[in-house]
Order: sequence, then C-alpha cells, then structure tokens
Amino acid sequence: MSTAEPVKLTSLSSKGGCGCKIGPADLMQVIRSLPQSEPNPDLLVGLDTSDDAGVYRLSDDLALVQTVDFFTPIVNDPYSFGQIAAANAISDIYAMGGKPLTVLNIVAFPISTLEKSVLADILRGAADKVREAGATLVGGHSIDDKEPKFGLAVTGLVHPDKVRTNAGAKPGDKLILTKPIGVGIMTTSIKKDQLTEAETERVTRVMATLNKTAAETMEPYDVHACTDVTGFGLMGHTLEMAKGSGVGITIRRSSVPVLPRVRELAEQGFVPGGTKNNFAHVEKDITFPDSLDQIDRWILCDAVTSGGLLISVDPSQADEMLEKLVKAGVEASLIGEVTDSNTGRIVVES
Repeated sequence: MSTAEPVKLTSLSSKGGCGCKIGPADLMQVIRSLPQSEPNPDLLVGLDTSDDAGVYRLSDDLALVQTVDFFTPIVNDPYSFGQIAAANAISDIYAMGGKPLTVLNIVAFPISTLEKSVLADILRGAADKVREAGATLVGGHSIDDKEPKFGLAVTGLVHPDKVRTNAGAKPGDKLILTKPIGVGIMTTSIKKDQLTEAETERVTRVMATLNKTAAETMEPYDVHACTDVTGFGLMGHTLEMAKGSGVGITIRRSSVPVLPRVRELAEQGFVPGGTKNNFAHVEKDITFPDSLDQIDRWILCDAVTSGGLLISVDPSQADEMLEKLVKAGVEASLIGEVTDSNTGRIVVES
C-alpha cells in the first residue's frame, strides 16, 4: 500500500470519482450548442450516441480508439486511487472492442500542501494498472491545484469492422453486466467513515479491476452493443443504449448484482448527489414497478466509478458467454433483455 504519511484524500474534494461528472441533463445542453462539424467518413464513432470513446479509421483494417477520463479521489489510499483512475479510463477502450495502446497521465495536485510521495504513489498505482492492461505510458501533463485530480488519456486500436458501440442492440438480445453496482453509495460511505476495512477493500477491488478479462471473453461472440457503466449509473447508460439502438430494454431488479450493505447505507442517507441527479434525468423514460421504493430506484441509478461492461449479446450465445465469464473470475450476471416495444425506454421488473 502507500508509503506516504496517512492522508484522507477523500476529504480534499466535495465529490469523488465519476460522481464528479457534469450531470447528463446539463451536459446534453452544452453539447447541443457545439457547432456541427464537417462530416468525415473516417469518424466511425463521435458524439452522436454518447458512446464511451471516439473511433477514427486510419485504414481498411485499423482504427484509433480515443478517450480521456479523470476525477477527484474516490478512496483514501493514494496507490489505490491511481489504480482505480487508470482502470476507469482504460475501460472505455475495452467497451469499444479495442485494445489499449498508449496512455498519458493527467495530474492536478496541491504540490505545496501534500507530500510529494502521495503523488508518487498515485502514479505508481496507475502505472501498475497500465502495465497489467498491456499499454505503455508515454507522458502526461500536470498542474498545481488545491484539489487533487488524476486520470488518463488513452489511445487504443481496433479493427474498423469489430468496433463495439452502445447503439447496436437488437430485440431478443440478452444483457449481461460484469460488475456489481452500488459503488457511489459505498464510496460516499467511505468519505463519511462508515465502512469497515474489509468493506473498503471489497469496493476498492471492484473499482480497480480491469475490464480486460470481460472484454477478451466477449470477443468471439455476437455482441451487438456494449458500454461501460460509470458516472450516469446503470439506468443512465442502459438508457443511452436503448435510445441509440432504437429499442426497448427490460431490466430485472432481482438479477442486478449489488454490493453488500448498499441498501442499508442508502437508507441511512449516504446517497451521493450524482446518483439523485441521475435518477431525476432518467425517471421519465423508465417504468418502475410499484414494488420498488425510492431507495431501490436510487440504487439502480447510482453513480458508478470504474464499473463493469453492459453487454448486449445474441440470445443463443448468452448462457455460454456468461458461463465463461464466471469461470474466468468475472462477477457477471444476466440482468435483462432487449425488446422491440417501449422503444427508447426501460422497463424495470421486480
């Protein structure tokens, strides 16, 4: 773990992890104001469907995948924070079907008030995770800032015909989620000193786990759409898939994996503002059963940091792929299916 003097990193910012994101409603208003760019046939994935990364074709058999992600501390241990930030940024490449190639560090750090060893541990955690992903650190940029922030700009490669987007789901597809949710509520509880050491280690391990194994396992299957679940929560990213694909999606609440104690902590009031904003943004497009109270609805919309992949796969292959994911150590669950009704909406079942 960290070699620096103990420091409570989460106390240095008002928000943490992907909960720092500008809310989806505000972000959409800003993006709408951007001038229309000239059409480019080599831009395979851009802003149109709120996908995880951009994809630009270089040749008939090679395309670049590009993404950037950074945020304030989500846990207190600097090394773990670096690991989580790196895993979160690299995840976008996996969600697009690509393989990470190079990364650039993005650093904002109060260099005059925090020990330099804290920053060194953050960078060391990220470097270890980049190495695990098989990518190469090529540089970065840093600024002196009173609130620490860290992340990566990542470039990957993919064959143009093998790009996974969030906009190709087909009626009948089964939906598989590869990590449990509830991260936002758990990390808010870390900030409030409400978790045991074992509980903190559990949620940290989930966030620091690369989606590499999940991405490699899904590669040979007929995956029609994929996205990673992060700041806009399971419902937000599922809704983007439904709207982008022109389909309806049914989610079974009882099948969605949730981290231990999440409901208890939510009942005690440890629900982040980002989670509530997510719910307010998507609730008009979701049909919830009366059996699900507000706590359950917030959990489904909880702002995730470094979440799992949401995979829309051909129904004839779903059981086999799920079995292989679980055998490979991925915490995967089959949570719903794609429909040809309720287009652009989500129906939640108990």
